[in-house]
Amino acid sequence: MKITRKIALTELQTIFYSPVAWLILTVFTFQAAMAFTDVFGMFVRSQDLNYSVGNLTLNLFGGMRGVFTSVQEYLYLYIPLLTMSLMSRELSSGSIKLLYSSPVKNSQIILGKYLSMMIYGAIMLVILSSFVFWSAFTVKDFDLPVALSGMLGLYLLICAYAAIGLFMSSLTSYQVVAAVGTLAVLAALNFISRFGQEYDFVREITYWLSMGGRASESINGLICSEDALYFLIVAGLFLSLSILRLKAIRQKSRWQLSFAKYLSVFALAMLLGYFTSRPTLMAFYDATRTKQRTLTENSQDIIKRADGGLKMTVFVNALDNMMWNGLPRNRKYDMERFAQYVRFKPEMKVKYVYYYTNPGDPTLARRYPGLDDSRIVGQISRSADLDSTMFLPPEEIKKVIDLEPEGYRLTRLMERENGQKTFLRMFDDPQRYPSETEISAALKRLVMELPVVGFATGHGERDFDSDGDRGYFRFSQDKPFRYALINQGFDFSEVHLDAPVPENVSVLVIADQRTPLAPTEQAHLNDYIDRGGNLVILGERRRQEVMNPLVERFGVRFLPGQLVKYASEPPANDPSTGAKARVPQNNFSADLIQARLTPESRELSYIYEIMYNRRNVVTMPGCVALEYTRDKGFDVIPLLVSDTIDSWNELETTDFIDDTVRLNPAIGEVMKSYPTALALTRQVNGKEQRVLIAGDADCLSNGEISMQRARVPAANYNLIMGSFFWMSDNEVPIDARRPAPPDNKLFMTGSGAKVAKWLLMGLFPLLLLAGCLVICLRRRGR
Repeated sequence: MKITRKIALTELQTIFYSPVAWLILTVFTFQAAMAFTDVFGMFVRSQDLNYSVGNLTLNLFGGMRGVFTSVQEYLYLYIPLLTMSLMSRELSSGSIKLLYSSPVKNSQIILGKYLSMMIYGAIMLVILSSFVFWSAFTVKDFDLPVALSGMLGLYLLICAYAAIGLFMSSLTSYQVVAAVGTLAVLAALNFISRFGQEYDFVREITYWLSMGGRASESINGLICSEDALYFLIVAGLFLSLSILRLKAIRQKSRWQLSFAKYLSVFALAMLLGYFTSRPTLMAFYDATRTKQRTLTENSQDIIKRADGGLKMTVFVNALDNMMWNGLPRNRKYDMERFAQYVRFKPEMKVKYVYYYTNPGDPTLARRYPGLDDSRIVGQISRSADLDSTMFLPPEEIKKVIDLEPEGYRLTRLMERENGQKTFLRMFDDPQRYPSETEISAALKRLVMELPVVGFATGHGERDFDSDGDRGYFRFSQDKPFRYALINQGFDFSEVHLDAPVPENVSVLVIADQRTPLAPTEQAHLNDYIDRGGNLVILGERRRQEVMNPLVERFGVRFLPGQLVKYASEPPANDPSTGAKARVPQNNFSADLIQARLTPESRELSYIYEIMYNRRNVVTMPGCVALEYTRDKGFDVIPLLVSDTIDSWNELETTDFIDDTVRLNPAIGEVMKSYPTALALTRQVNGKEQRVLIAGDADCLSNGEISMQRARVPAANYNLIMGSFFWMSDNEVPIDARRPAPPDNKLFMTGSGAKVAKWLLMGLFPLLLLAGCLVICLRRRGR
């Protein structure tokens, strides 16, 4: 060890007596300072403009633009310039012969040279730590473990690069050749993951060998044993190869013997890599304060309940436009979405099944005129360099599973070893992949009985199977729609009130009932309410007479008429009646009510709180106002209300296209805010009964959920999520929230950021450059 230290100190003296090492540190400091001050200044400007900033530690050092992320991308340019002379200088000058003739082992020579690079790498980290030190005093509640995790990842990356450069330097006496060779090896290790992904065995090897983005997990706060051991194995591999190289030169071994030794060391490294990449042998540490890189407690609890084996089968249709996500070459990328679940369920098995069936896509016939499905698959396979025989024909896949209810889309079948099954879907939105909420909801189906939503039928109510504008198909069971209740953990059933409501129904929905209930039906509904069943009643204009008997027992009444909203422009008096005519709101129909949530609603559901803070509205066309009392044993909370200005309950006008709405106080029309939705609760049999009553059934319809209006921040789908989260006793949708990171403020203004930029980008690199000049001048004087 003493000899190794002496060699390392000698190498460091040689390095720092050369201007190259100082110039590298100067350029490295300047680039790192530029990356840091750019992102730091961006957040300072955002804060000065009163935009909210958050998760500052991770955003400053990790993420897409953080300084550590930037350093990782260009670090490979510096190390070859340092390592190119480590052994090449000894070989070209002949000093290697002096080392051979001295009582120094090959391993001591290599480890001494490598130790000098480790020390140099530590100096580079000291430079980066200055940005961490700066942030610790300028960022509120700075998350130091995240920064330390990123520095660890970068240091391991430097060490791996240095080992590769040292080996390449031992192969040649030409320093430039060693530098270029190092760059070539690093480029190969960064891009090797793109090769051989079509073959299972090759995919595992090339993906593990790939160095691209290996430090990203650590930079973003998650220390993974696989990545840490990868760097150690790679460093050990190339150090061993360097020692064998010196031994072969020293002993003049035959090339066949040397090659066999190289191959043995490489095979051992691959074997170690295989075992360290097994999910059951991997360990993790989430360095973030709020555990952003870990599943939430709710999801972890679901995983714990899913004891025994778990298998995920991915069915990929060659004629589906999402086929590319499931191709063999994209499997690793596909499975990254489930990495956090594999962490807690490492024994989960994954299988891909490829088939083809026409999903009813009309564009296929236009794109491939005159070709049947099998020929289309053949053409797709040739263009994508695939084997067309890997796709099962329609008759074969039907023997395995019926995917028609899933629309023959890319679908995952989650299956426990006890036979329980459920589907996990892709969605028609920019994100496409299921998030933690949807994945955990699917897993929850496998471990417990989930809420059943019953839709009352028989009296003209809204149909949850109808995909028309007035139907409820989209919010209930439209499988490609992320926020559909079927994707959030609910089951459905049709309920006929001529029989008792089934015991498994957790929430009963009565929407836009057109004819009165028979006495027997009313009795069954009363029995359901008396036993504490949760209930959603959605009224509609011209249905007050029919639906008021349903809500009277709750102390609620649907008022006659309907709500209107007109813009705030100076009213003009009608000379004939004296009524005040108003101009329609932003060219929308007067009967379009943009209801807003009340402050009290935030206590019911966290989703309501998000909507309230974002100032979202719920669009309710043709909405009926509600009136309520508190003498029926229920606690009443107004959930949605209309505007207080230019909004009233219209009693006369029914034609909102050709007629003009006029406020007529003479008949009782009053400009004020009216409740449009109420939340009611009471205790029944030791359980809180929850009832939601709204004056509009269209707000949940297919047409209104899909509607987008200019400058209207509608979030009707969030109303669905929040309401049924509350109605299911906070069981589903899965609450996948994490605490907000507290590092959400910078103690600096724009002028201070400019000073910091000049200090970090100017003064700091100039001090290093001055040190370089002093040493060079002193060496020249000697």
